[in-house]
Amino acid sequence: MRGYGRWMDEAARVLARLTRIDELRGGGVRDGGPAPELLAELRALVPEAEAWARAEGDARARTAAEKLREGAEGMG
Repeated sequence: MRGYGRWMDEAARVLARLTRIDELRGGGVRDGGPAPELLAELRALVPEAEAWARAEGDARARTAAEKLREGAEGMG
């Protein structure tokens, strides 16, 4: 149970970041590209998702975090 609190912290960070991203997306994206704030949030999500995947210890979570990193690297 020792790692449970850390896992919850990582999960809470990712979920809060996803909420901010969803709120930014709700405001609409203009000029055919992502708003700078949205891009910054997506890039900040990457290390948080990777930390959560490590805490989770699940191969699917690690794969999802890797795909997120690859996608974020292609933005901008």
